[in-house]
Amino acid sequence: MYDPALLDYLESFLTPERKARFIDVLSRRTNFLTVAVEDVFQLHNTSAVMRSCEVFGVQQLHVVEQRYGRKIDKEIAMGAQKWVDIIRYDPVGDCIDALKSKGYRIIATTPHQDDTLLSDFDLSTPAALFFGTENNGLSEEVISRADGFLKIPMAGFTESLNISVSAAIILQDLTTRLRKSDVDWGLSQMEMLEIRTHWARHSIKDIERIEQRWRTQNAK
Repeated sequence: MYDPALLDYLESFLTPERKARFIDVLSRRTNFLTVAVEDVFQLHNTSAVMRSCEVFGVQQLHVVEQRYGRKIDKEIAMGAQKWVDIIRYDPVGDCIDALKSKGYRIIATTPHQDDTLLSDFDLSTPAALFFGTENNGLSEEVISRADGFLKIPMAGFTESLNISVSAAIILQDLTTRLRKSDVDWGLSQMEMLEIRTHWARHSIKDIERIEQRWRTQNAK
């Protein structure tokens, strides 16, 4: 929850350059596209997808953890876990329901008879890009409830790419096209302020003591 007084207080501990950097990065962030990974067994792959989200300006990563662990490989993520919002789910149906309720199309990134090539993908409405496990791909529930299917064109003998490589290719292409479009893809002012508060917390040492001091000073 955004509190203007708290944000002002926290940002008083940051340099002007740091605050300006936050605002600059947020100007290129989007929730118009979002990413969901379903039961990825190799945890470094989830971390790598998170890093791609951060690099290409996708603010939210939805992680379905029905079968495997909840650990992020920080060496692979390279700090991306501080700047990307991670939303966790257990059953994949909860993730699909939540995203559909927010107006996202569910897009399964898997070869399919009704798939769309990356270059032809429609960016006129919000989309949630689902990536599946390394061996079996996306679950039948995601496939059956998907609003569309997306694939990367390939010219070789190999029919698939590692999930983290696929995510990077797709996000680079779609975010580049999105920013060149007339679509209103940016974050709202309130979203930016809430994220600035979150980022400030991650940037301040001994944040618990500092927030406790603020609460004490502002107690009624």
